[in-house]
Amino acid sequence: MSENNHYYNAKDLGRFGEIGRTNPALADKFFGYYNAVMAEGALTEREKALIALAVSHALKCPYCIDAYTTTSLQKGADEAQMNEAVHVAAAMAAGISLVHSVQMQNKIDELSF
Repeated sequence: MSENNHYYNAKDLGRFGEIGRTNPALADKFFGYYNAVMAEGALTEREKALIALAVSHALKCPYCIDAYTTTSLQKGADEAQMNEAVHVAAAMAAGISLVHSVQMQNKIDELSF
């Protein structure tokens, strides 16, 4: 299978700027917002990179995982901190799935004879 013949191509991450190919005005607005959000504020850039890494795992984006692994390291996070952030995302995803079982229990209670 050739390099360009699969869903995930790591080189495509470098092409992210091309999202504005057909609508540069909207891409500019996105990148302006993104850059403002990721800048130092109440949270450090390192903390924001760790949050982004965790969200990348929760939403299962391989491009983002690559990007925010690199960014987290560049911003001073170590592997233990990165791993813990991913575990926070995993625990949240599990809890979010499990809390919806209450909906199932409500329906069982409603339908029970």
